[in-house]
Formats: sequence, structure tokens, C-alpha cells
Amino acid sequence: MKRRDFGQYCGLARALELVGERWALLIVRNLLVRPRRYTELQTGLAGIPTNVLATRLKELEQAGIVERRVAPAPARGVVYALTDVGCSLEPALLSLARWGATQLGEPQRGDVVTPEGLVLNLRAVFQPAEGAGLTASWEIHVRDVVVHAVLTDGDLVTGLGPAPAEPDLTITATFADDELASYRAIMTAARDGEVELKGRPALLDTFLRVFTVPRVA
Repeated sequence: MKRRDFGQYCGLARALELVGERWALLIVRNLLVRPRRYTELQTGLAGIPTNVLATRLKELEQAGIVERRVAPAPARGVVYALTDVGCSLEPALLSLARWGATQLGEPQRGDVVTPEGLVLNLRAVFQPAEGAGLTASWEIHVRDVVVHAVLTDGDLVTGLGPAPAEPDLTITATFADDELASYRAIMTAARDGEVELKGRPALLDTFLRVFTVPRVA
């Protein structure tokens, strides 16, 4: 498959040749959260045409960024996962996410928020200096989505679904049907005391300090 070639001996140009096509980095974003079946990727990438998803996956496989794996038992079939090369994109992806968060503006009609986006937002806004030496865990519930963040002596692990063990604090945010339950909206509700808490309430302030939302331009 022919790739876009800028004809420049430049690291940025090469990166764009490999992951600069439309949807490519969002596929990487979702696979950074965990390996996915084809149908799960299609569901998690609202609006992606089937032929585009198939093409991007093939391109990413050929570039050594994505690979197919046998799904772990008891599941069957094949899942797509990032290779070590693909996983090494995470710091760049988080930097882009942090920058993009400052440029979001107001939500537009038809915008959606994905669970994978919420997980990556937690990683992107994490403040290592604030979390240094801290051990604590949180679950965030919004509508039918649950994500978790676990700090162990300052090391962060985030993911979809409940925390591996009983969380120190569960934060539940409630929104009207016509409200976009974005990460920024969740944090605003938490800051304004408009969330339900279960566990150690004092850890809400810690959460807000450790996971700081960038200012919007």
C-alpha cells in the first residue's frame, strides 16, 4: 500500500507519513487504553467509515505500529493491539491532547465523548509533581461509563471499567440528556460540588489537584 511521502528527511515528516492520516491517531488512542476487536474499534470511533478503518489498520500494521493478536481466553478471535513501537507514541499523543484541550472552545452540535477519550484525558492532564509519592484510587462514573485512576507511590494507571480493587473514592457525575458529559464538564461539576461521592471525600480535592484541566484558549 502506497503511503503519503513528503520527500523530506525529517522526523516530523516521517511521523506524519506513518500516523498523519485521518483517524490514525484516534485508532492509536483507543488501542492505548487496551486491545480491541475490529467491531469494538468501529463502535468506539463514532463516525469512522468501515473502509477507512480497514485501510488505517492495514497501514498501521504495515508500519509496525499495530499488530493482530489472538484474544485471551475465554474470548475467541483476533484483537488489534499496539506493538512496542506503537506504545512509544503515548508521550507524543498525550502532549497533543494537552495542547488540543486548550483549543477546544465550546462543544459543537453532534460532538460526542468516548470512554477512551476520558481515559486518555486522565493521563494527559495528570500532574506528576502533585501525585509524587501518593497512593490513592478513584472511580469516575458518568452515565453508563466507568473509568478509573490508580496512583501507587506516584505511578499512574488508568483504564476503563472499575478499579482493580475497591477505590478510595468514587465520583459520580450526573448530566441532563442534552448535556455533553465531557472530561471538562465532569471536572467542573466536581469542583462545584455537584457530584456524588462515596468513600473518602477528602480525596476529591486531591483528585482535582492531581488531574488539572488546562485552560481553554
